[in-house]
Amino acid sequence: MFAFQSTKLHPHGYHRTAPTFSLRHPHHNNPTTSSSAPTPNLHPNRRSLLFLSTTLSLPPPLSTASTTTTTTTTTPSSPPSSPPLDTIITDRVFLDFSICPSYFRTDRAQDQDLPPCPDSQPIGRVVLGLYGKLVPITVSNFKSMCSGASGSSYKNTLVHKIFPGQFMLAGRQGRREKGVVKPPLGLARNIETVDSRAFMLQHSRPGVLSLCLSENDDEEEIKLDPDYHNVEFLITTGPGPCPQLDSKNIIFGSVLEGLDVVTAIASVPIFKPAERIRLFNDFAEFIGDERAQNARTLWNRPLKTIYISDCGEVNVAKPSLSPSLP
Repeated sequence: MFAFQSTKLHPHGYHRTAPTFSLRHPHHNNPTTSSSAPTPNLHPNRRSLLFLSTTLSLPPPLSTASTTTTTTTTTPSSPPSSPPLDTIITDRVFLDFSICPSYFRTDRAQDQDLPPCPDSQPIGRVVLGLYGKLVPITVSNFKSMCSGASGSSYKNTLVHKIFPGQFMLAGRQGRREKGVVKPPLGLARNIETVDSRAFMLQHSRPGVLSLCLSENDDEEEIKLDPDYHNVEFLITTGPGPCPQLDSKNIIFGSVLEGLDVVTAIASVPIFKPAERIRLFNDFAEFIGDERAQNARTLWNRPLKTIYISDCGEVNVAKPSLSPSLP
């Protein structure tokens, strides 16, 4: 086996002789053999350096903090945020709601305007604040319908649908003898219906005024008219939000006064078909029967005749109010 011969240090601190190895048989006990054996000279060469590099442990690597150079990464700047929505109230209008037990009569001629109800029962007045800086075209058209400047008006027209706990609909266009709005003339083309900023507000509380797009139920022949203008509107009745209306309808105002009137209208009983009729109607719509859609126009209609008995603008010295987000 191999025996390692220790080296001696010179008094000055450096090695005098190189380490030597001697070959000794395991059963050989003669001490003279090991002393007389030749001592190989182990000067460093390429092979011995390679051997030492594989057997000796290398010092631990330097810390990452001392070897890596600090690099500054430039993160791309976020795009500038869009300016906040301007919901300052620039205009105010009023709607007077009433109940008329004798509103519909069979002796009324087609397209005849409805006369004033002789036995009207007032419900109350609702004052609406309009966001004229956010959606000026929608606000201008709504004001024209309230004042009658467009050749048509919301006056003496019906609240034709109520969805309990959600919203009510008014301003549907159709034949005048049915108590709906006469198609207006002279309104501006509403290009805000394709503007994404017009759909950013949410129906988050009662009293939100919105131009009805997704729930619009105007008569089809009127929608096909090249001069068609959508003037149907909805007002949320609460008590909770209506997220199903968000991003589908244009919010252009809110109720300033008369939220109790809106709540009273929402409490009026409505027509609800039986479950069997609903299932039959769903099947008829599935097979493409057009009568299914016609039958649904009667659903959610109030069992009492609620109509807008009067409407117009509210003239104030300073109509602009602080922002009121819905």
